[in-house]
Amino acid sequence: MIRGPNPPNASYATHYPRSVTKTLARVLAASVLVLAPLTTGPVHAVAAEPVVLPLTDAVAALPLAGESRDGYTRDAFRHWNSGADPTDGCTTRGEVLLAEAVTAPTVGARCALSGGIWFSYYDEVTVTDASGLDIDHMVPLAEAWDSGASAWSTARREAYANDLGQQSSLVAVTARSNRSKSDQDPAGWLPPAPGAVCRYVAEWTATKLRWNLTADQVERDRLTDLADGCGDTTVTYAPERDAGS
Repeated sequence: MIRGPNPPNASYATHYPRSVTKTLARVLAASVLVLAPLTTGPVHAVAAEPVVLPLTDAVAALPLAGESRDGYTRDAFRHWNSGADPTDGCTTRGEVLLAEAVTAPTVGARCALSGGIWFSYYDEVTVTDASGLDIDHMVPLAEAWDSGASAWSTARREAYANDLGQQSSLVAVTARSNRSKSDQDPAGWLPPAPGAVCRYVAEWTATKLRWNLTADQVERDRLTDLADGCGDTTVTYAPERDAGS
């Protein structure tokens, strides 16, 4: 890993370190997939018209509820599946790495990646080896379970865990920053790079709104405090259309 300056396209809110073309490709690929039972192929979220809100309004829109982790197991969320393009040899992880590369890697057999450059916005680290990256679920699987996913079908949880329909749902970051975050919400963990915080809060909120996940009181209070310091930051999310229900 090479520490370096924040690239020009690594800002927060509505500007992301991916190209518009790559973002649209991921959304369109997810939108044309036909949902099928788990036994016949991967399940994906379906794209919808995006909603744009000021961050403070988006946080206020989060449904408020208590949380429970009773019965949680990571195996309840099947991942990684074969991604948006089952013919390309890449899992969801590989497709995220390809979409988020600042410099595209060479793709070998079975989606083996060599070369390439990535920027981990949580800690503002430039990464030159894909093996040094984790694909972070913006809202961790355990947190999603606590916030409503415990009542979902198996297929819906698979769609959530492999969500390529919204760019903020899955993000390539350094393994160190992802493991530091673990399954904590923003009341317990924020990115170590100060310039990443408002983008992170916006993307966390977008993911919860997309999947109609709840927030507990401590979490929403913390998000409210953070949003008040984020100026004109906006939240963009596409409500999923009951994938796998």
